[in-house]
Amino acid sequence: MKPRIVVLQGDETGQELLDEALRVIDPSVTGLDVDFITYDLSLENRRATDNQVVHDAAKALREHKLGLKAATVTPPGRGDVGSPNAILREGMNAEVILRTGRRIPGVRPLAGVYSPITVVRMARGDAYGAKEWREGEAGTNEEAAFRTERIERWVCRAVCEYTFQHARKVGAKVFGGPKFTVSPTYEGMFKEEMDEAAQRYPDVRYDPQLIDATFALLMKTTGEALVIPTLNRDGDLMSDLVLAMFGSIAGNESMVISINDDYKVDSVMAEAPHGTAPALMGRNVANPMAMILACAGLYSYLDNEQGKRISRAIYEGTFETVHDGMSTADLGGSAHTDEFTNEVIRRVKQKLDVWAALS
Repeated sequence: MKPRIVVLQGDETGQELLDEALRVIDPSVTGLDVDFITYDLSLENRRATDNQVVHDAAKALREHKLGLKAATVTPPGRGDVGSPNAILREGMNAEVILRTGRRIPGVRPLAGVYSPITVVRMARGDAYGAKEWREGEAGTNEEAAFRTERIERWVCRAVCEYTFQHARKVGAKVFGGPKFTVSPTYEGMFKEEMDEAAQRYPDVRYDPQLIDATFALLMKTTGEALVIPTLNRDGDLMSDLVLAMFGSIAGNESMVISINDDYKVDSVMAEAPHGTAPALMGRNVANPMAMILACAGLYSYLDNEQGKRISRAIYEGTFETVHDGMSTADLGGSAHTDEFTNEVIRRVKQKLDVWAALS
């Protein structure tokens, strides 16, 4: 049976970069025939369907297990359709957002870091989706704003379990944590699960830190691979910092992951961690690396060896392209978006042909 991938279209440059990434995984390039099931998550269609298309897409992600999402616009006004991300994550029962900062060949990282730093972020709950309200006369000194946040034991446990699994797999140290000293009840629940997971993985190095100390100590890290478990809001901030430390937020992929009761990956949605970059729309200068690497990450979850070979070919082809001097302006180069993608495609096809001859 052919693999099925749910493709979630987006807005502005986000959609343009999705189109570039789809060229890389076209069957004529990879040799693997895939059914692409497409949903239009553009702002226009989300408004036209009152977000029903987002709910339908989330259901499809649960059914088909694999998804590829373009960046989408979040309208600022109250009462609008909002961001589709929370709906998708809730709908696919996602617990984890995985983002890894890694050295980009030829790009000098910040503070001398060179080993990968992975942020394992809580995918739902916390400050996102919290109930908010204001009391008191608007605009006066007496007006106050309130927010009721929520985290769940299972989501905390799944994030921490995945953190230690990933750290064991890549030989990294589990580092960081929440501000449990200030919030022993709320953030303390997450710290409890970190400590419990550490007991289950005694072979994994464990160095818990408060979140503010984690930010500060990252500026001093160099050669040690780290995996950092975080709450939702903390992880949003931390992952942007970590990716920027390695040169560009557009240089790495983001994986939204659902974990089953046996702590195994159940479904995955791959995307770029950056937004829609409206200023770059139509100019053919945006960096497609993150969306292309999202494809590489997604294909690693295909339940066959061919998918894993394609994944490696895309990873290697992308980073070799940068290593050999072709990059977009954000990484100091002058390549256009389609030129970069064309070179990645050439390398992916070449690798797969050579590997097939050697196998």
